[in-house]
Amino acid sequence: MSAFVVDASVVVKWFVPEIHTDGARRLLTLPHEYFAPDLLFAEAANTIWKKIRRRELTAEQGRQLVADIGRSAVETVPCRLLAVDAHELANATGRTVYDSLYLALAIRLKTRMLTADERLAATVTALPMTAAHIQLVQTFKD
Repeated sequence: MSAFVVDASVVVKWFVPEIHTDGARRLLTLPHEYFAPDLLFAEAANTIWKKIRRRELTAEQGRQLVADIGRSAVETVPCRLLAVDAHELANATGRTVYDSLYLALAIRLKTRMLTADERLAATVTALPMTAAHIQLVQTFKD
């Protein structure tokens, strides 16, 4: 069993049909462990909130999705334990500290961060220090 870091763009796809949902949901059929900074739940809830505002979901659907995501099989790590490393990575990559929290955790666990964010992946894979620690969920084969 391998361990991977998943970001909110992947976890939301486990529950809401979007582009690349099939790739994200396939992860749930594989014998892996998934980790994320505890920021995951705030980011996922914010994504659901945006979908409600755009009338893609009802408020009741949103409440249920946020509850379901909160029960997902993702082991979380407190952001406070990753903040210093994430801040350094944000400065090095030009990405937000929020994105860098996931990347810092992947580096710490010596694994890959799985994301559906193509711009994030393009930035991070362009840098030798971080390239091995990120992969698009849509290209994940393991």
